[in-house]
Amino acid sequence: MTKSKIFATVSILAGLFVFNLTLAQSVPSSKLYQKLLQLKETRRVLYVAAHPDDENTRLISYLANGENLQVAYLSLTRGDGGQNLIGKELSEKLGQIRTQELLQARKTDGGRQFFSRAIDFGYTKTPDETFQNWDREKILSDVVWVIRNFQPDIIITRFNTTPGGGNHGQHTTSAIMAGEAMRVSGDPKVFPEQLKYVDPWKPKRVFWNTYNFRGEFKKEEGIQYFEFPTGDYNPLLGETYSQIAADSRTMHKSQGFGSTATNGEATDYIQFVEGEAAVNSEFDGVKNRWETIDGGKEVEALIDQTLKNFDFTHPENNISSLLQIKEKLDQLDAKAMWVEEKKAKIDELILESLGVEAEWIVRKELGYAGESVETTLEITNPTDNKLELKTFGFLGQQSSINQTLGQNKLESISQELILPKDTPLSQPYWLKDPSDGALYHVRNQLLIGKPFENDQIKGILNLSYEGEEIALELPLMFKYNSPVDGEVKQPFTVVTEVDLVVSKENVFLVEGVDPKLTVTVNFANEMLDGKLGFENLTSSQYKIVSESTNEANKQKLYEVEFSLDANQKRTVTATYTTTNGEVFDQSTNRIIYSHIPNLTYFSPASVNLIKADWKISGAKIGYVPGAGDDVPSVLSALGYEVVEIGPNDFNQAYLSQFKAVVVGIRAYNTNLSLIENQQVLMDYVKEGGNVVVQYNTTGGLKSSDMGPYPFSLSRDRVTVENSPFKADYNHPVLSTPNQLVAEDFDGWVQERGLYFVTDISKEYSTPLQFQDPDEDFLNGSLIYTKYGKGNYVYTSISFFRELPAGVPGAIKLFINLIEQ
Repeated sequence: MTKSKIFATVSILAGLFVFNLTLAQSVPSSKLYQKLLQLKETRRVLYVAAHPDDENTRLISYLANGENLQVAYLSLTRGDGGQNLIGKELSEKLGQIRTQELLQARKTDGGRQFFSRAIDFGYTKTPDETFQNWDREKILSDVVWVIRNFQPDIIITRFNTTPGGGNHGQHTTSAIMAGEAMRVSGDPKVFPEQLKYVDPWKPKRVFWNTYNFRGEFKKEEGIQYFEFPTGDYNPLLGETYSQIAADSRTMHKSQGFGSTATNGEATDYIQFVEGEAAVNSEFDGVKNRWETIDGGKEVEALIDQTLKNFDFTHPENNISSLLQIKEKLDQLDAKAMWVEEKKAKIDELILESLGVEAEWIVRKELGYAGESVETTLEITNPTDNKLELKTFGFLGQQSSINQTLGQNKLESISQELILPKDTPLSQPYWLKDPSDGALYHVRNQLLIGKPFENDQIKGILNLSYEGEEIALELPLMFKYNSPVDGEVKQPFTVVTEVDLVVSKENVFLVEGVDPKLTVTVNFANEMLDGKLGFENLTSSQYKIVSESTNEANKQKLYEVEFSLDANQKRTVTATYTTTNGEVFDQSTNRIIYSHIPNLTYFSPASVNLIKADWKISGAKIGYVPGAGDDVPSVLSALGYEVVEIGPNDFNQAYLSQFKAVVVGIRAYNTNLSLIENQQVLMDYVKEGGNVVVQYNTTGGLKSSDMGPYPFSLSRDRVTVENSPFKADYNHPVLSTPNQLVAEDFDGWVQERGLYFVTDISKEYSTPLQFQDPDEDFLNGSLIYTKYGKGNYVYTSISFFRELPAGVPGAIKLFINLIEQ
């Protein structure tokens, strides 16, 4: 056993290519053979679209595994403005989930992943509307930056540049940006500040991945296409590309994109858009990169020889040939990005052919700056005893090991890890600074485009095998055994030493509503003396009514009351100032789903104070869950007693206790118990109940029977959040018990609503109409009817966004819907 002390230094590994073996498992020899084919191949493709789940995973799977190309997907956004089928997370929370889902998809289909700084701010209908939010020049800069970094030979876009036809405006924008970037990325006068890190690079041409979602694709006369057999079987992987693609697409769980592969032949097409003309192949005129550098042909010849003589039964017999390839690669004088990647790839192949497994593990998931934690470096080589362990450390701070690894012997090396006081929090890089409008603000040029650089602690293990030096990058992982799932690994995460948790996102200063907020101050280490305060408030506007200490949990708990003079909304941030003047104001947020790594991010401990003179009954409300939303917590903060309605609760005796039953978003897409008991719900209305149904989507709708009288869902929406509107202010839902006025429709977020209803039966009234620019007014955002003794409302208004965001007018309207 070896023990050493290491001081963690966290930095950007810009330009450093090392093999990441953290999650390595035994690799079958057929996969090793395929990786050798990929080592030989030098062609590169950049696929471009707007959002996670836009990409064609079948084409990516084929290009990456059938033609062994380097394929990357550039998603302009992280999907922050989308909807969430699996939970309540929206906006930047959802963006983190969808980022990780994309990374899981790329692990499955063999591609790589890039992003721009663009924020998905919601559905748009035209590129013009999109560019009203996105800074066109900055988005172009990001796409050019990715091209210059990745150096693709061709670009394929998922969408074309023609607006309309129901296409998302951000979709069309992604194709426009790809074409513009291709035209200028080779010009050193364009974004010259980037040339400190990269060289100009111009792809040969741009293609559009043509498709027809509603039937078989048919070629048009006079249009040039190239095609790919994306339904074929890959014998090295034992799967068809359709199956790989379905598994990849299924990673988009927050979008509800679980997929089943279609068996049999399939073809994907790309249509020439612009660039150099191509006749025989989409890669016409693209040079074999091995032929462009001195010594490259020798490397390629060695790869060909190794492929010819590859030993599938005993892959360790390929090591000598792989070492020859490595030696020649290391001798190449070229500094090209692709050469550095090939050097990392051969290291990977050598270690995987040996069956080496290595990991750096810790017995806890969270740590704080200044803490000392015990870690263990573990490594095995089942093949032989020729692997030497040289050093382990962090970017220049090396710990010498200098020992030979015994054959198939587990070597465990204890490491005391001391996190310096200036160790940064494990915050996603794009969330470290406030966003610039609809763009994330990223200070460091080298971070732009990266999928997820969250300052995770990493170590570099330097090895030697028969005289050849090999480097492994090992992120520090929390490893434990679950009785259900077996071995589980999660990233070790650096959190703040003191964090604050507020009990509500919205505090309502309304007569009859509890105005108190609980603030919990958590201490990771010793409890520090200090004082609770609030930014953006004077000392006379809040009062700490109680304070307690929980020594066992290292917590201080405060109960606070607020007062504001006039009706208003004000956002304030809780702060804890220690006696030595250190100020803490961050909340630690965790997002945990089984299909992605645990996510941690930090946000100000903020709360919306909303003072209003609304009339609220505070009655008992039943809530039928749908795909997941945060509306119940807002209703609870308003003083309602909210009770979730489960599968066994659909009977008149039980439902009769509720003043209203609210149905969560997309419940008719996801909740089979609701659909099976639809008549029970309608009988509740008939007997005097009040039902409010929130929006559903056309895709995956389990039942169109959602109300007492017929209506249909459409794909109509109003995307401009402060769009023009018409309102019947005398209608009960706009006047009782709270009278709405025009100002109540100001300050909304992201959109007015989505999937508006149409074909509305005459029994319904439509008190609201919304209008997007240059379009007709739509009346399908909210429909109301009396049914028997009760009331029924179906609404496509985005209350699931407006209420958690604390939009006063939307909250006031929702109160009225409940109180009918």
